[in-house]
Amino acid sequence: MAASLRRTGLSVLGDMPWGTHFSVFYETKGDLLDILVPFFKAGLESNEFCLGVISKDMPLTKQDAWNALRQAVPDLELHATAGRVEFLSHDEWFLQGGDFDVAGVIRLLNDKLVQAFARGQAGMRINGSPAWLQRERWNDFHAFEKATDEAIADHRIIAACNFPLATSGAAEILAAARPHHFAVLRRNGVWTKLQTTEAPTTTHSLTPREVEVLTWAARGKSAWEIAEILHISERTVDEHVQTAVRKLGAANRTQAVAIALLHRIIEVDG
Repeated sequence: MAASLRRTGLSVLGDMPWGTHFSVFYETKGDLLDILVPFFKAGLESNEFCLGVISKDMPLTKQDAWNALRQAVPDLELHATAGRVEFLSHDEWFLQGGDFDVAGVIRLLNDKLVQAFARGQAGMRINGSPAWLQRERWNDFHAFEKATDEAIADHRIIAACNFPLATSGAAEILAAARPHHFAVLRRNGVWTKLQTTEAPTTTHSLTPREVEVLTWAARGKSAWEIAEILHISERTVDEHVQTAVRKLGAANRTQAVAIALLHRIIEVDG
């Protein structure tokens, strides 16, 4: 699937491709709502299904989330009635069978995406917190994040995972950030990009052609379309993409595009 940019609603991120999986650290309940509300407002405005998981470690209730989102989206009840937005409790998402099961959560994620397509929606975005897994079930946490990343790769899903700053030391922040494409922080109403790994490659380390290919990929063009636009072979396009992925320390094309956008290595208008 070609990378197709979607509005995240978060000023620190801007537009990101489908398949983006990022972590967000927050300090207060207000900061958490400053993440959730614009993220979902942008999704609803872009005809995406918005799924919020109110985990047990989050300092808000489902009603808090509904009330805050309603202030930003006056016709929220119409969206809710049509099934375009939904909030699930911790148990409804993580403990469907009475205990945590990675495969069960991923099946539910896939089912929600299929239902969104059946309603004629472009895709879905999800916001929730696996911080409790990191704290209580370390191995399950890493298995869950790996499975989630694989489930949304090359699919029309954007996932934001929340982590409370108050209970996250340096080691926890690093461990939480590593399974994600990147990490950002919302603290006292201010956004910050977190540098949790080696600095990504700068634009000078990518060749002009690699930058050009990634830019077209960010605009939603397939390898075949990029080849036609640049008058090169599809195989050459794939080679440029893979080289850029390696240079940026990314796992795949989607992550490479997301990193390049986040660090202004490429710019995409509109």
